[in-house]
Amino acid sequence: MSANRAVVYKGPMHVAVEDIGYPKLEHDGKPLHHGVILKVLATNICGSDMHMYRGRTDFLPGSAFGHEITGQVIEKGCDVENLDIGDIVSVPFNVACGRCRNCKERNTAACLNTNPLKAGGAYGFAEMGPWRGGQAEYVLVPYADFNLLKFRDKELAIDKLEDLAMLSDIFPTGFHGAVTAGVGVGSTVYIAGAGPVGLCAAVSSYLLGAACVIIGDTNVERLNHAQSTLGCETVNLNEHEVIRDQIAEIVGIPEVDCAIDAIGYECHGHGHSSHKDVVTDAMDTAIEVTRPTGGIGVPGVYLPIDPNAKTAEAKIGRIPFEFGRAWDKGLSIYTGQAPVMKYNRQLMTAILFDRVKLSRVLNTTVIPIEDAPRAYETFESGVPQKFVMDPHGVLRKSTQARQREIALH
Repeated sequence: MSANRAVVYKGPMHVAVEDIGYPKLEHDGKPLHHGVILKVLATNICGSDMHMYRGRTDFLPGSAFGHEITGQVIEKGCDVENLDIGDIVSVPFNVACGRCRNCKERNTAACLNTNPLKAGGAYGFAEMGPWRGGQAEYVLVPYADFNLLKFRDKELAIDKLEDLAMLSDIFPTGFHGAVTAGVGVGSTVYIAGAGPVGLCAAVSSYLLGAACVIIGDTNVERLNHAQSTLGCETVNLNEHEVIRDQIAEIVGIPEVDCAIDAIGYECHGHGHSSHKDVVTDAMDTAIEVTRPTGGIGVPGVYLPIDPNAKTAEAKIGRIPFEFGRAWDKGLSIYTGQAPVMKYNRQLMTAILFDRVKLSRVLNTTVIPIEDAPRAYETFESGVPQKFVMDPHGVLRKSTQARQREIALH
């Protein structure tokens, strides 16, 4: 077995599906006894992939995309004890060793051993280590016993695969944003961004007991989708310069308990900032509308290197935001990637017991891997969709089986 089609970065705004070779149970020329090879059953296009797709990182041409992976174990190393051939698993996008101080403290997003450049490893991502991306037919996963979340009921896992596929990143990331912002019972919440992460942050806020969730965006189609599927309050940022006024109309006062920046460093200025290159506008808005001593969760990506930024400071990750106002208000701001393993088991249970239906909320669109280049172009246009690649046709077969069962009844 040698073929392994994958989505490969060719340069800004250009991806292609190419054979990158079947993975081996080895790393740096040595056997990887703690690893497994997965047949990829579902792999998603993430908003974070779009930063690389646009050329806003130093992602190298020829590299394979993909850090949202769900698969089936087809090979395993001799040190893998808790997984068997045929098991269906979710792959946290964090590549974590399970042995360093951070991993033992459940801070798996900052593993000290899986990335020679800095703390934290990930599959198919700029500056996140040597791990190949999983927008492919097959992928290598190291430290498998520690990293992988096993679905014990295989039939149920296949039936709910479109939802369970979100456990690798986007659902835990949205949940992390809500948890770190301090969302709880009765909270009022403002979310910057109605994309997939923003929607998962909204779902998570409701799970945590939020009374009112407000989403702001410039994309009207996404706002309408958030309102119709989740019942969120929405603010069209193209129309309003003073967001506090709109919040006051919704909750009675011009502030919220918690805010979540689900956009990050590629935010565009809006309202009074629309003529500027204001990359921190989402952050500044969150600071403006959060009550004194409130919390802000920042799952939106901010990178230390942005080669195509418009200023010399932004190119090295130095971006201005209203830190003085945040300090004066006593706000808690929590940054960084989500430690997926901290949340994925409980979120899996919420999916299996139908507490959430993410495929409906995210408007998932299942595609064959051959359609990846077109899907990247479509996602770049801002459609309210989440593209899920189905390299082996498993999702499509499952959907067809459900449709036949419905027809019979």
